[in-house]
Amino acid sequence: MDYEEKVDDTSKKLDVHLAECALRYHTIADSLVRGEKVMNRLQLLIGLLAVMVLLGPGFAAELLKKFVGG
Repeated sequence: MDYEEKVDDTSKKLDVHLAECALRYHTIADSLVRGEKVMNRLQLLIGLLAVMVLLGPGFAAELLKKFVGG
């Protein structure tokens, strides 16, 4: 294999590598976005539970009735 063939082969391998890395990066970025949405939802639920615990079970029951429509 001469010098030019080695350069071409290395260039092709690098192009494939860059394409795979771009796909991997995109997948990781999507996972982080989905994870952020889940974490925000969990933080909200934990905050609401904390408020309900601090205000007492009667308040929590009344609030739940309002949301459920009972």
